[in-house]
Amino acid sequence: MSDLILPADFEAVIDTAWQRAHAVPGYIGELEFRALGLLAAGAPGPGVIVEIGSFKGKSMVGLASLAAHYGFGPVISIDPHTAPSVTDPLLGGKASSFDEFMANIRGAGIAQHVEVHRAPSRDVAKGWNRQIRLLWIDGDHTYAGAKEDFDLFSPYLADGAIVAFHDTLHEFEGPIRVYVEDILRSNRFGPAAFFHTIAWAQYRPTDGARFHAAREQLARSAAKLIPFVTEGRQVKGLRKMRFKLRRALVPHAVLSPAEWNAKIVPQLR
Repeated sequence: MSDLILPADFEAVIDTAWQRAHAVPGYIGELEFRALGLLAAGAPGPGVIVEIGSFKGKSMVGLASLAAHYGFGPVISIDPHTAPSVTDPLLGGKASSFDEFMANIRGAGIAQHVEVHRAPSRDVAKGWNRQIRLLWIDGDHTYAGAKEDFDLFSPYLADGAIVAFHDTLHEFEGPIRVYVEDILRSNRFGPAAFFHTIAWAQYRPTDGARFHAAREQLARSAAKLIPFVTEGRQVKGLRKMRFKLRRALVPHAVLSPAEWNAKIVPQLR
């Protein structure tokens, strides 16, 4: 594994990436954008960065900006750019987000660092054979959709790679349930945490059991959210208040680069 300490210029690089991305339509705020940047720059495994669910390119601008600067190679974008799922963002009456996605990555000057697959993840997976250093899952948020994305691409995680889900602390069943059931309760994974609504873990197939107690503690807290969002249940009224109270008890602070270097890096080695 490579040295995981974030480069000295990381904050300047992520600042520039945010300047490029902040006006792009999307559902990732600045805190999460910077957290995703930490994971991309800090992922120690070899291989490529894969984004499942690119929408109009907001998070892709960040990932590809980092990849271009640090020489990670092209970032893989997988998205059919249509809205077949009840959890997909609204397209404002348009049939596709693809033209806006391409315009936004070109406008940010990073299109040459993006490998675009305009297709469902299951179609791309049929011919997939590359190792993955960061698997960023932000596509179909139903349980079936999130589970399929994880099952299709997690076999290609490099030792030490990071897998991350978006919107785990929002009102969707897929991300939180797959994260708890398939990651936090699996000894194939080691260090794990929530950064705002991003949930992540490091793939450690040989020594993940060392981190069982910490993962289980996090799982007990996060699992209490699952009954609120299963089977398409609406989270509103008193139910929403209870959900928010449970969510507040899940540790989800976003670390600064200095805190990442001091607290997380020693665990990832």
